[in-house]
Amino acid sequence: MKKLMLSAAAALAFAAPAWAETIEIEMLNRTEDGRVMAFSEELIEVEVGDIVRFVPTDKGHNAQSVKGALPEGQEAFKGRINQEIEVEITAPGLIAVICQPHVTVGMAALIMAGGDVSNADEVLDARIRGKSADKIEELVAEAREKAAAES
Repeated sequence: MKKLMLSAAAALAFAAPAWAETIEIEMLNRTEDGRVMAFSEELIEVEVGDIVRFVPTDKGHNAQSVKGALPEGQEAFKGRINQEIEVEITAPGLIAVICQPHVTVGMAALIMAGGDVSNADEVLDARIRGKSADKIEELVAEAREKAAAES
């Protein structure tokens, strides 16, 4: 019995997923490279199980997903203005992220989970206003290029 318990414990230890990473993204009025109303990273590459923490470094920002611009199995999220939000990545694919108060001026980012771009067309078809639509289009093209280069 003791041997069986040890074997089961060892199996569980080896089957446990690798430690998830927490990726911190700042919400900024101006980045070091001069972008205004922007996330510190615009194409955020993560693995399923990782946590993305959006931090309102400057006031007046939030981070939220866009309806229809997330993979199946990923929960939508909507942070409050000036509040940090942590998002657990639960499915591979692309997730469009906007700052609601600054969506028209292009404050958008794209999470690419697991190098998967299979839902790129759905992300491009989602209703995103203002300059953020152009930003997401650019980021989807960049994600597709990275995914193609890695395959």
